[in-house]
Amino acid sequence: MKRQLPRWKNIKPLLGWSFPKFKNNDRRLNSAINISDLRVLAKSRVPKAVFDYVDGGANDEIAYARSQEIYSRIEFKARVLRDVSKIDLSAEILGNTSALPIIFAPTGYTRMMHYKGEVMVAKICQENNLIYNLSTMGTTSSKEIGAQVPDVRRWFQLYLWRDREQSLKFIEEAKLAGFEGLMLTVDTAVGGIKWRDMRNGLTVPPKIGFRTFFDMALKPRWWFNLLTTAPLEFATFRNFNKPLSEIAAKVFDPAVTFEDVKWLRSVWQGKLIIKGIQTVADATELAKIGVDAIVLSNHGGRQLDRSVVPLELLPSVRAAIGVKGSGPQIYIDGAIMSGADVLAAIALGADAVLIGRSYLYGAMAAGEAGVRKVVELFRFEMETAMKLMGVKNLSELTSDFINIRS
Repeated sequence: MKRQLPRWKNIKPLLGWSFPKFKNNDRRLNSAINISDLRVLAKSRVPKAVFDYVDGGANDEIAYARSQEIYSRIEFKARVLRDVSKIDLSAEILGNTSALPIIFAPTGYTRMMHYKGEVMVAKICQENNLIYNLSTMGTTSSKEIGAQVPDVRRWFQLYLWRDREQSLKFIEEAKLAGFEGLMLTVDTAVGGIKWRDMRNGLTVPPKIGFRTFFDMALKPRWWFNLLTTAPLEFATFRNFNKPLSEIAAKVFDPAVTFEDVKWLRSVWQGKLIIKGIQTVADATELAKIGVDAIVLSNHGGRQLDRSVVPLELLPSVRAAIGVKGSGPQIYIDGAIMSGADVLAAIALGADAVLIGRSYLYGAMAAGEAGVRKVVELFRFEMETAMKLMGVKNLSELTSDFINIRS
């Protein structure tokens, strides 16, 4: 064979790199190929205390570790020789079609992770026809979300206050702002014990020591964005002239019972979702009350450590509630970090899943572009897995496709 000198046009296609383009091109974000990569990038770009707030759980973080571990034991039983040239990832969620069976969970203090906060995340949901949940502990008000992102499907997450009149005011504000769903969180009789946050001083009120302050100072971009935008606050409590510690003490009511859910059902005419269910008995009781959906959740392992794993509980609750479409919809959350995780939950009986940490990793890693990347990754991973499993749409995905290895 005749030899020749190497030519650039022949070498370039073999290389996995290119010369840098100076057009706000985030090369580290572009190189992220999964949520785990986004997590690593997020850790490098925000202060440790902020990252730990998102990444951590209660006490020894056993509940969250167990939720992560079970997804690694999921085994898909693929069907072959099926036409999967067209894949439908859409899901019917409380009467309307969502582009993916994914709901953005309520997360507190979102502007601490990225200065654009809840409005930024809601806009990504609007772009992708996904549902956004605003937390009572959010840094943007329901009115602001309604005004700035008017076309996003949105739910308001509520902690039922001891002061029911004040709770009614929150509910009315959400209704006026166009929120179609109300999500009551019921696994917070008291706040969980988060050792990471306590060590970092991220408590209510904050007790930030020199080490945490110095670490924050090493992230100049994060500091600059924090100091040059509106102060961090719990926007729902903006007009409360009381110390933060006193407000926080009122947020969680340890006296809430099923009777309060019935009361809430009577005063809220929109969709009612109850989050934090951890037993079959509680799920069936809520079905009798007539709620529209329940979320099997251990609060991402952030409340009661050693609590049940939602994915393990799911089949029993589905059997008790009945087939899909026969009662309240069932959602789950906790450690869902890939499209494959989503499909496992759907196959075992969930109507949809909630994601929280994953999109916050995206927000910390690269703001709006990072959250958008999270949606792209989930969509790509789900579509690829469904094609390889021989499934055209979510309704075909049943427990026949799933095995949980012992």
